[in-house]
Amino acid sequence: EFAGVWVALWGGLCAASTLMTLTTFLIDSQRFKYPERPIVYLSACYFMVSLGYLARLAVGHEEVACDGALLRTSADGPGACTLVFILVYFFGMASSIWWVVLSFAWFLAAGLKWGNEAIAGHAQYYHLAAWLVPAAKTVAVLLAGAVDGDPVAGICYVGNSSPENLKKFVLAPLIVYFALGATFL
Repeated sequence: EFAGVWVALWGGLCAASTLMTLTTFLIDSQRFKYPERPIVYLSACYFMVSLGYLARLAVGHEEVACDGALLRTSADGPGACTLVFILVYFFGMASSIWWVVLSFAWFLAAGLKWGNEAIAGHAQYYHLAAWLVPAAKTVAVLLAGAVDGDPVAGICYVGNSSPENLKKFVLAPLIVYFALGATFL
């Protein structure tokens, strides 16, 4: 009961704050130029992650993470578990890459004195990295059958019952993203 309230509270706060950022962008998109533009994509990613956490409220804990006393997995077929996993994992990893892109853009602007237009000229590469890498990792996790339910948070993610999958698909990539982003700061 407490975990459900906790997840709902933070999921709702995250959704509200990121929605404000996205609304500000939609009202005046010209205000968000590079190097700050990745903040918009980062916010959009976290909005989608929050929807993944809030989905358990809409469809129920049992529909997403558990089937009675058994934990759901991606092998149970396409459904709420797989959808929640994609929302939380794909967009969570994409947000991490957008953070790397943001720190890289700041480095180009502040460290190398690049102008907004020069940084924006490489935007297609930022998008390619930020969307393709998480998509490939999401497919790899699904093909490996590494998605399983979390009985506490009520979501499906990778590594809930396998520390090896957690290390391989979550911790290792996040450490790499952190190291890359910190290098540019």
